[in-house]
Amino acid sequence: MIQIKEFFDTNTWTLTYVLWDETTKDAIVIDPVLDYDQASSKTSEESAQAVIKFIRSKELKLHFILETHAHADHLSGSQIIKKDFPTALVAIGEKITKVQEIFKGVFGLPADFKTDGSQFDRLLKDGEEFFAGSIKIKTLFTPGHTPACASYYIDGNVFVGDALFMPDYGTGRCDFPAGSASDLYHSIHGRIYELPENTKVYTGHDYLPNGRPLKFMATIAEEKKENIQLKDTTTLDEFVHFRTERDRTLAAPKLLLPSVQVNIDAGHLPEASANGKRYLRIPIS
Repeated sequence: MIQIKEFFDTNTWTLTYVLWDETTKDAIVIDPVLDYDQASSKTSEESAQAVIKFIRSKELKLHFILETHAHADHLSGSQIIKKDFPTALVAIGEKITKVQEIFKGVFGLPADFKTDGSQFDRLLKDGEEFFAGSIKIKTLFTPGHTPACASYYIDGNVFVGDALFMPDYGTGRCDFPAGSASDLYHSIHGRIYELPENTKVYTGHDYLPNGRPLKFMATIAEEKKENIQLKDTTTLDEFVHFRTERDRTLAAPKLLLPSVQVNIDAGHLPEASANGKRYLRIPIS
Protein backbone atom coordinates (compact mmCIF):
# COMPACT_ATOMS: atom_id res chain seq x y z
CA MET A 1 0.00 0.00 0.00
CA ILE A 2 1.32 3.43 -0.98
CA GLN A 3 2.04 5.84 1.87
CA ILE A 4 2.53 9.60 1.43
CA LYS A 5 4.30 12.07 3.68
CA GLU A 6 4.32 15.80 2.91
CA PHE A 7 6.95 18.38 3.86
CA PHE A 8 5.93 22.05 3.72
CA ASP A 9 8.53 24.76 3.23
CA THR A 10 7.06 27.92 4.74
CA ASN A 11 9.60 30.19 3.03
CA THR A 12 8.52 29.23 -0.49
CA TRP A 13 5.09 27.68 0.21
CA THR A 14 6.37 24.50 -1.42
CA LEU A 15 5.19 20.93 -0.84
CA THR A 16 7.70 18.11 -1.12
CA TYR A 17 6.37 14.56 -1.04
CA VAL A 18 7.86 11.21 -0.08
CA LEU A 19 5.93 8.19 -1.36
CA TRP A 20 6.70 4.65 -0.34
CA ASP A 21 5.38 1.12 -0.39
CA GLU A 22 5.01 0.03 3.21
CA THR A 23 5.61 -3.61 2.28
CA THR A 24 8.66 -3.33 0.04
CA LYS A 25 10.05 0.00 1.36
CA ASP A 26 10.51 1.24 -2.22
CA ALA A 27 10.26 5.04 -2.33
CA ILE A 28 10.35 8.21 -4.42
CA VAL A 29 10.68 11.92 -3.63
CA ILE A 30 8.82 14.62 -5.56
CA ASP A 31 9.98 18.27 -5.76
CA PRO A 32 12.59 18.61 -2.97
CA VAL A 33 13.78 22.05 -1.80
CA LEU A 34 17.23 23.56 -1.32
CA ASP A 35 16.92 26.48 1.10
CA TYR A 36 18.25 29.77 -0.24
CA ASP A 37 18.48 33.15 1.46
CA GLN A 38 18.43 35.77 -1.27
CA ALA A 39 19.85 38.64 0.78
CA SER A 40 22.99 36.76 1.76
CA SER A 41 22.99 34.44 -1.29
CA LYS A 42 23.47 31.57 1.13
CA THR A 43 22.16 28.05 0.71
CA SER A 44 21.31 25.62 3.48
CA GLU A 45 20.07 22.05 3.57
CA GLU A 46 17.46 22.12 6.32
CA SER A 47 14.52 21.17 4.08
CA ALA A 48 16.40 18.47 2.20
CA GLN A 49 17.90 17.02 5.38
CA ALA A 50 14.42 16.68 6.89
CA VAL A 51 13.46 14.52 3.92
CA ILE A 52 16.68 12.52 4.18
CA LYS A 53 16.15 11.95 7.90
CA PHE A 54 12.62 10.71 7.26
CA ILE A 55 13.74 8.30 4.53
CA ARG A 56 16.42 6.88 6.80
CA SER A 57 14.05 6.61 9.76
CA LYS A 58 11.70 4.47 7.67
CA GLU A 59 14.59 2.50 6.13
CA LEU A 60 13.26 3.26 2.66
CA LYS A 61 14.89 2.38 -0.65
CA LEU A 62 14.89 5.57 -2.70
CA HIS A 63 14.68 4.95 -6.45
CA PHE A 64 13.71 8.32 -7.97
CA ILE A 65 13.76 12.03 -7.25
CA LEU A 66 11.06 13.42 -9.55
CA GLU A 67 10.75 17.05 -10.60
CA THR A 68 7.40 18.26 -11.92
CA HIS A 69 9.12 21.15 -13.75
CA ALA A 70 11.98 23.66 -13.53
CA HIS A 71 10.64 25.62 -10.58
CA ALA A 72 10.79 29.41 -10.56
CA ASP A 73 10.18 29.91 -6.85
CA HIS A 74 12.62 27.60 -5.11
CA LEU A 75 15.92 25.88 -5.79
CA SER A 76 15.76 22.13 -6.17
CA GLY A 77 17.24 20.02 -3.38
CA SER A 78 17.59 17.00 -5.68
CA GLN A 79 21.38 16.89 -5.62
CA ILE A 80 21.50 17.14 -1.83
CA ILE A 81 19.28 14.07 -1.55
CA LYS A 82 21.13 12.24 -4.31
CA LYS A 83 24.39 12.81 -2.44
CA ASP A 84 22.98 10.65 0.39
CA PHE A 85 21.24 8.20 -1.95
CA PRO A 86 23.56 8.04 -4.98
CA THR A 87 21.63 5.30 -6.79
CA ALA A 88 18.45 7.41 -6.90
CA LEU A 89 17.76 8.89 -10.33
CA VAL A 90 16.80 12.54 -10.82
CA ALA A 91 14.07 12.56 -13.47
CA ILE A 92 11.97 15.18 -15.26
CA GLY A 93 9.81 15.43 -18.39
CA GLU A 94 11.80 15.46 -21.63
CA LYS A 95 10.44 18.89 -22.61
CA ILE A 96 12.90 20.38 -20.11
CA THR A 97 15.16 20.80 -23.13
CA LYS A 98 12.89 23.59 -24.41
CA VAL A 99 13.19 25.43 -21.09
CA GLN A 100 16.95 24.98 -21.11
CA GLU A 101 17.16 26.48 -24.61
CA ILE A 102 15.10 29.51 -23.57
CA PHE A 103 16.98 30.27 -20.38
CA LYS A 104 20.44 29.59 -21.75
CA GLY A 105 19.88 32.76 -23.73
CA VAL A 106 18.18 34.66 -20.92
CA PHE A 107 21.11 34.12 -18.57
CA GLY A 108 23.86 34.21 -21.17
CA LEU A 109 25.07 30.79 -20.02
CA PRO A 110 28.36 29.44 -21.39
CA ALA A 111 28.36 27.93 -24.87
CA ASP A 112 29.06 24.50 -23.38
CA PHE A 113 25.91 24.55 -21.22
CA LYS A 114 23.98 21.59 -22.60
CA THR A 115 20.35 21.93 -23.64
CA ASP A 116 19.75 18.22 -24.24
CA GLY A 117 18.60 17.45 -20.69
CA SER A 118 21.70 15.39 -19.98
CA GLN A 119 22.15 17.05 -16.57
CA PHE A 120 19.27 14.83 -15.43
CA ASP A 121 19.62 11.09 -14.93
CA ARG A 122 16.44 10.33 -16.85
CA LEU A 123 14.11 12.21 -19.19
CA LEU A 124 10.52 11.00 -19.18
CA LYS A 125 8.16 10.84 -22.15
CA ASP A 126 4.49 11.78 -22.14
CA GLY A 127 2.43 8.76 -21.11
CA GLU A 128 5.52 6.81 -20.06
CA GLU A 129 4.96 4.24 -17.33
CA PHE A 130 7.90 3.16 -15.22
CA PHE A 131 8.58 1.55 -11.86
CA ALA A 132 10.34 2.61 -8.68
CA GLY A 133 10.71 -0.92 -7.36
CA SER A 134 7.11 -1.95 -6.72
CA ILE A 135 5.67 1.54 -7.32
CA LYS A 136 4.15 2.12 -10.77
CA ILE A 137 4.34 5.72 -12.02
CA LYS A 138 2.68 7.22 -15.11
CA THR A 139 3.96 10.48 -16.58
CA LEU A 140 1.37 12.96 -17.83
CA PHE A 141 2.64 16.07 -19.58
CA THR A 142 0.64 19.05 -18.30
CA PRO A 143 2.20 22.17 -19.89
CA GLY A 144 0.95 25.70 -19.45
CA HIS A 145 2.62 26.99 -16.31
CA THR A 146 5.83 26.13 -18.18
CA PRO A 147 6.14 24.23 -21.46
CA ALA A 148 7.83 21.36 -19.64
CA CYS A 149 5.49 20.63 -16.74
CA ALA A 150 4.68 17.00 -15.97
CA SER A 151 2.33 15.40 -13.48
CA TYR A 152 2.78 11.95 -11.98
CA TYR A 153 -0.09 9.50 -11.52
CA ILE A 154 0.59 6.91 -8.85
CA ASP A 155 -1.97 4.44 -7.48
CA GLY A 156 -5.00 6.77 -7.50
CA ASN A 157 -2.98 9.90 -6.67
CA VAL A 158 -1.75 12.59 -9.05
CA PHE A 159 1.04 15.02 -8.23
CA VAL A 160 0.45 18.10 -10.36
CA GLY A 161 3.22 20.52 -9.39
CA ASP A 162 2.12 24.08 -10.19
CA ALA A 163 -0.59 23.24 -12.75
CA LEU A 164 -3.42 23.08 -10.24
CA PHE A 165 -3.74 24.27 -6.65
CA MET A 166 -6.35 23.77 -3.98
CA PRO A 167 -9.89 24.65 -5.13
CA ASP A 168 -9.90 27.89 -3.13
CA TYR A 169 -6.70 29.12 -4.83
CA GLY A 170 -7.04 28.07 -8.45
CA THR A 171 -4.28 27.31 -10.94
CA GLY A 172 -0.68 28.13 -11.70
CA ARG A 173 0.34 31.34 -13.48
CA CYS A 174 1.17 31.19 -17.17
CA ASP A 175 3.28 34.28 -17.82
CA PHE A 176 6.73 32.71 -17.77
CA PRO A 177 8.59 32.37 -21.11
CA ALA A 178 6.69 29.90 -23.34
CA GLY A 179 3.95 29.54 -20.73
CA SER A 180 0.41 29.38 -22.10
CA ALA A 181 -3.00 29.77 -20.46
CA SER A 182 -4.54 27.89 -23.36
CA ASP A 183 -2.13 24.99 -22.87
CA LEU A 184 -2.84 24.94 -19.13
CA TYR A 185 -6.58 24.81 -19.77
CA HIS A 186 -6.17 21.79 -22.03
CA SER A 187 -3.74 20.15 -19.57
CA ILE A 188 -6.23 20.43 -16.73
CA HIS A 189 -9.49 19.90 -18.61
CA GLY A 190 -8.18 17.34 -21.07
CA ARG A 191 -5.81 15.39 -18.85
CA ILE A 192 -6.11 15.96 -15.11
CA TYR A 193 -9.91 16.29 -15.04
CA GLU A 194 -10.19 13.13 -17.16
CA LEU A 195 -8.81 11.05 -14.29
CA PRO A 196 -11.32 9.20 -12.09
CA GLU A 197 -13.18 11.62 -9.83
CA ASN A 198 -11.94 9.93 -6.66
CA THR A 199 -8.31 10.50 -7.70
CA LYS A 200 -6.46 12.53 -5.08
CA VAL A 201 -4.75 15.67 -6.40
CA TYR A 202 -1.57 16.69 -4.55
CA THR A 203 -0.45 20.26 -5.19
CA GLY A 204 3.06 21.67 -5.44
CA HIS A 205 2.26 24.72 -3.33
CA ASP A 206 -0.25 26.03 -0.85
CA TYR A 207 -0.42 29.75 -0.08
CA LEU A 208 -2.82 29.52 2.90
CA PRO A 209 -5.41 31.92 1.40
CA ASN A 210 -7.40 33.94 3.93
CA GLY A 211 -5.21 32.55 6.68
CA ARG A 212 -6.64 29.04 6.54
CA PRO A 213 -4.54 26.05 7.68
CA LEU A 214 -2.33 24.17 5.25
CA LYS A 215 -4.14 22.09 2.63
CA PHE A 216 -2.49 20.22 -0.21
CA MET A 217 -4.90 17.50 -1.35
CA ALA A 218 -8.32 17.55 -3.00
CA THR A 219 -10.12 15.05 -5.20
CA ILE A 220 -10.68 15.48 -8.92
CA ALA A 221 -14.40 15.79 -8.19
CA GLU A 222 -13.76 18.63 -5.73
CA GLU A 223 -11.49 20.46 -8.16
CA LYS A 224 -13.99 20.15 -11.02
CA LYS A 225 -16.84 21.43 -8.90
CA GLU A 226 -15.13 24.01 -6.67
CA ASN A 227 -11.92 25.36 -8.25
CA ILE A 228 -12.35 29.12 -8.24
CA GLN A 229 -10.50 29.59 -11.54
CA LEU A 230 -11.16 26.46 -13.54
CA LYS A 231 -14.23 24.31 -12.97
CA ASP A 232 -15.28 21.58 -15.37
CA THR A 233 -17.87 24.05 -16.72
CA THR A 234 -15.35 26.86 -17.36
CA THR A 235 -14.80 27.57 -21.06
CA LEU A 236 -11.42 28.01 -22.71
CA ASP A 237 -12.12 31.66 -23.49
CA GLU A 238 -13.22 32.38 -19.93
CA PHE A 239 -10.11 30.83 -18.45
CA VAL A 240 -7.63 32.38 -20.89
CA HIS A 241 -9.14 35.83 -20.32
CA PHE A 242 -9.08 35.44 -16.54
CA ARG A 243 -5.59 33.93 -16.36
CA THR A 244 -4.08 36.51 -18.72
CA GLU A 245 -5.56 39.44 -16.80
CA ARG A 246 -4.60 37.94 -13.45
CA ASP A 247 -1.02 37.27 -14.51
CA ARG A 248 -0.55 40.91 -15.54
CA THR A 249 -1.01 41.90 -11.90
CA LEU A 250 1.51 39.45 -10.44
CA ALA A 251 5.04 40.33 -9.42
CA ALA A 252 7.85 37.99 -10.42
CA PRO A 253 8.61 35.29 -7.84
CA LYS A 254 11.36 36.61 -5.61
CA LEU A 255 13.61 33.60 -6.26
CA LEU A 256 12.90 33.45 -10.00
CA LEU A 257 16.42 34.26 -11.22
CA PRO A 258 18.45 32.02 -8.90
CA SER A 259 15.90 29.19 -9.06
CA VAL A 260 15.57 28.77 -12.79
CA GLN A 261 19.29 28.72 -13.61
CA VAL A 262 19.94 26.09 -10.92
CA ASN A 263 16.88 24.00 -11.74
CA ILE A 264 17.48 23.75 -15.49
CA ASP A 265 20.84 22.28 -14.44
CA ALA A 266 19.10 19.50 -12.46
CA GLY A 267 19.69 21.23 -9.13
CA HIS A 268 23.45 21.58 -9.60
CA LEU A 269 24.94 24.81 -8.32
CA PRO A 270 27.32 26.63 -10.69
CA GLU A 271 30.91 25.43 -10.81
CA ALA A 272 33.28 27.32 -8.52
CA SER A 273 35.34 30.12 -10.07
CA ALA A 274 39.10 30.44 -9.71
CA ASN A 275 38.60 32.14 -6.35
CA GLY A 276 36.65 29.15 -5.05
CA LYS A 277 33.29 30.96 -5.01
CA ARG A 278 30.19 30.06 -7.00
CA TYR A 279 28.29 32.76 -8.85
CA LEU A 280 24.75 33.03 -10.16
CA ARG A 281 23.97 35.24 -13.16
CA ILE A 282 21.49 38.06 -12.70
CA PRO A 283 20.46 39.80 -15.93
CA ILE A 284 19.67 43.51 -15.71
CA SER A 285 16.67 44.78 -17.65
